[in-house]
Amino acid sequence: MILKAYEFRLYPTKKQQKLLDKHFGCVRYIYNWALELKTKTYTKDKKKMSFFDLGNLLPQLKRENKWLKEVNSQSLQQSLKHMDSAFTRFFREKEGFPKFKSKHHSRASFSIPQFTRVDFEKSYTIIPKVGKVNTVFSRTFEGKIKTCTVSKTSTNKYYISILVETADVAPKKKSIKEKTSLGIDLGIKHFITTSNGDKVDNPKFLDK
Repeated sequence: MILKAYEFRLYPTKKQQKLLDKHFGCVRYIYNWALELKTKTYTKDKKKMSFFDLGNLLPQLKRENKWLKEVNSQSLQQSLKHMDSAFTRFFREKEGFPKFKSKHHSRASFSIPQFTRVDFEKSYTIIPKVGKVNTVFSRTFEGKIKTCTVSKTSTNKYYISILVETADVAPKKKSIKEKTSLGIDLGIKHFITTSNGDKVDNPKFLDK
């Protein structure tokens, strides 16, 4: 099995645009809420809140903020996962502390882990809580849809990226043989240095 990603342009109606924009706003709110809570908890008590800890608080948060119920609940949970993953990467790699998401970010997005469907013949995508959205399919695919990400650019264009599990078999990697292989290192002083000792000077196009 091989996973392949496909991106297509969406053409939502005015009503659907409002629903999509609500999703963007709600997942951003959840991400920032979780980041603030995890940061305060760690700073004050030196304890780490897990994804499950945050998930257990989500129902109460939705009761306090009724508008969160207007969007796909799985997208909210995915936002928690993304936030938790960003926090984990920071502690593992010791760099890039997660930043709060701004409303004016160049590309807003939300993820859909299940229940997205496509109809190539009728040119639409079924998005949970949004319905049938007109879609321009530049190509078709065969396989099981795993996850989807809906995004909006700064120029108000909507896209959907679909991750598909195909039946394709990954090609076997060829064995590396010293006689038929060459190592290449890219550098600054020398543009290319090969494993057999050849060196190519940096052309320094920017200097010209």
